[in-house]
Amino acid sequence: MKRPFGLLLCLVLVAACSPRTGQAVSSAATEEPSGNIQEWIPRPNGFSDRYALTEMVILSRHNIRSPLSGSGSVLSRITSHEWFPWTSAPSELSLRGGVLETQMGQFFRKWMVDEGLMKDNELPSQGEMRFYANSMQRTIATAQYFSSGFLPIANVEVEHHYYVGTMDPIFNPQLTKVDDSFKERAIKEISGMWGKEGLKDVGRKMASNYTLLENVLDLRDSPAAANDTLFINTDDLQIKLEPYKEPAMTGGLKMANSASDALILQYYEEPDEVKAAFGHELTREEWENIAEIKDWYGDVLFTAPSVAVNVAHPLLQTMLSELRTEGRKFSFLCGHDSNIASVLAALRAEEYSLPGAIEKKTPIGSKLVIGKWRGKDGGLYAELLLVYASPEQLRTTPMLSLQNHPLAYRVSLSGLIPNSDGLYRLDDLESRFTEAINAY
Repeated sequence: MKRPFGLLLCLVLVAACSPRTGQAVSSAATEEPSGNIQEWIPRPNGFSDRYALTEMVILSRHNIRSPLSGSGSVLSRITSHEWFPWTSAPSELSLRGGVLETQMGQFFRKWMVDEGLMKDNELPSQGEMRFYANSMQRTIATAQYFSSGFLPIANVEVEHHYYVGTMDPIFNPQLTKVDDSFKERAIKEISGMWGKEGLKDVGRKMASNYTLLENVLDLRDSPAAANDTLFINTDDLQIKLEPYKEPAMTGGLKMANSASDALILQYYEEPDEVKAAFGHELTREEWENIAEIKDWYGDVLFTAPSVAVNVAHPLLQTMLSELRTEGRKFSFLCGHDSNIASVLAALRAEEYSLPGAIEKKTPIGSKLVIGKWRGKDGGLYAELLLVYASPEQLRTTPMLSLQNHPLAYRVSLSGLIPNSDGLYRLDDLESRFTEAINAY
């Protein structure tokens, strides 16, 4: 695959836009002096004197893609409106996604240079850096575009192990140990996440979101209405757990997720917000309510404890191996929202809602970043961040910089206590990985 250097010229022509700042990580109210890139992550006074970044492991979601379904799919039947003219084939990275990911790579380069982990025009030695993607077009392309911004003269070859369009078992969120006992336990866990009446409560809690979605789609005027599909069912959710398949579902939430996913992607791609909502004027909160449908879909399928450690097992092993690989200083693993969601659930991340985002769990292009730090006391420490572009950045493709950075949120792990500088002991984090791996 040829490297997309031509797109870099396009980036220079795009105007800048300031992102919103989040609750856990803000560019304001930092205690470090201004002038370096790390001040976008609040640090105690003297942090940079006490710690040096030695390695970074990233688990990234691919950037903006076209919807997973093409012509003749459910998307064409549940609305009479024309969808955005996507710039790529179904499920593939869009042109905007490529530009945005190149920008993100450029930003991470500036961040790592500022931390002293690499030089501005780094030519890494063999084994120092790894770029590994699931064998889908959107993940390979995301990793390639990121590498173009991150290492612009290194001619990075992205590692992938299967024919394009084939799921790599490392990234495939499939269940590999399934028996009656597992199914019973997993269904009980999934049901218990939502209320006293289990899966029935999912539909009840989503009812107003579904109504909003139906109105935006003008579902009653759609081709599907001829077959009596006038609304999205709230009481028919069923979960399927089968060996060597992804957790799956039937019912209204599945259909709603497809529409929610496509509308949010259309919102990022279409400059006219009213046109993106098929002529409806939506508030920011209403866009968040539409995105919440797909957040809940992912939570239902991938974040119950028994499910998470099952589907994330090979990826947890890979990430722990990267943290322990001698001489490694940067790893970029590119997969999907289900990968980030299941890994965080398996590591027992505390509940979170990402500030400044429409997708509150795993926004498009978001990255779970594990930083490994060496303290002046000789100890090794770790920090987990979710780094993601704001909706404004996704929609306007501004140049990312020290002043116009993406958003970041510090992830907390239940039962682990950070030190006074906000870092976990690396041994404790590795033990949490091991615990999740052994729970498989």
